Amino acid sequence: MNDLPLGVLFGALIVLLLLSAFFSGSETGMMALNRYRLRHLAKGEHRGAKRAAELLERPDRLIGLILIGNNFVNIVASMLAAFIAWRILGEPGLALAPFALTVIILVFAEVAPKTLAALHPERIAFPAAVVLRPLLKILYPVVAAINWIANGVLRLLRVSPADVDSHQLSTEELRTVVNEAGALISRKYQSMLVSILDLEKVTVDDIMVPRNEISGIDIDDEMDEIVELLIHSQHTKLPLYRGDIDDVLGVLHLRKVLEPLEHGELSKESLLENASEPYFVPAGTPLNTQLRNFQRQRQRIGLVVDEYGDVDGLVTLEDLLEEIVGEFTTDPSAHSPDVHPQDDGTYLVDGGANVRELNRTMRWELPTHGPKTVNGLVLEYLESIPEPGTSLLIAGYPIEIVQVSGNAVKTARIKPGMRRKPRASAEHES
Repeated sequence: MNDLPLGVLFGALIVLLLLSAFFSGSETGMMALNRYRLRHLAKGEHRGAKRAAELLERPDRLIGLILIGNNFVNIVASMLAAFIAWRILGEPGLALAPFALTVIILVFAEVAPKTLAALHPERIAFPAAVVLRPLLKILYPVVAAINWIANGVLRLLRVSPADVDSHQLSTEELRTVVNEAGALISRKYQSMLVSILDLEKVTVDDIMVPRNEISGIDIDDEMDEIVELLIHSQHTKLPLYRGDIDDVLGVLHLRKVLEPLEHGELSKESLLENASEPYFVPAGTPLNTQLRNFQRQRQRIGLVVDEYGDVDGLVTLEDLLEEIVGEFTTDPSAHSPDVHPQDDGTYLVDGGANVRELNRTMRWELPTHGPKTVNGLVLEYLESIPEPGTSLLIAGYPIEIVQVSGNAVKTARIKPGMRRKPRASAEHES
């Protein structure tokens, strides 16, 4: 080896450093690959992705192979660098070689290739897999022996190398992925996807039409009143009951009574004959469960009942879908009869307005974890029936009580532009 020209020795050292950079970059590139994109590309018959996916099925073997190769070339490079330094500088060169080679390896064989691989993992990992896969087959006995020893140590620590992380995302993690998708997913579709994830957190109680606002047909009313209600109804399906909504007889589809209504032949008997069986929904049912139930039962409307069988409200498939896609109209004030915009930028809001609906239609952020209505929200924070003119601050929204009827807030004034606090609070003004 003493007879070899220095140029050949330097060339061999450069090759070893390149191999070290290859192994270092391969390790970082493989580990930095997006597992979901990798699976997508592998399913699409991307050759590089399929090779990388196969190697990552057993990361212990992959890491073992890379470390064997990296350590081997680094050790050989150290020996060769020491020999070259001895040839050039003699004994002092043996002392200087380790320091010089450490800097060279750190910069050119570790930091630079690993940084490049971290920034562009697919460009490094996919070509590297072409070399690593056959290399693993060649060195498999050595890799297996070293992994057997290493895995034995891991087993002592109660860690099984076979338990490969499946990279399953929780709901919160998936929500973060959707929100950070940026330009890959439009804002409208991001909102829809997040709404789907939130279905399990919302129940039918949050979106139902309250009992006192249910529009239905009382079979005990005079026929003229029933006909007037059918003519002016804005709904295609109405619950049919006797005296009280708790005594539901069925659900009437207006399409079934159009013909007798036009010919003046409508009777209470025909109403009962054309009414379908009512569909009841237990209170507290999560929306994702209710969506499946609507689909399974082939229903579009359900009456929400409590544990005693009393009707609490009414929920429709349209209401549920609006939780995902938003309102089907574009003017926030037009599709919310409970909200009346004022010239000064405030809004007069009915006390019975649903808080979740207000947040969705007006893009507000009032608390939804407690009461369902504005009246309930105010009473919860004040813990008393307020007088007109009382002002309070809830979740950073200034609210002024405008009108009180009986034991409930009938009208409140909300100024969303003043929102400035991230958490809910209440402040009284005399």
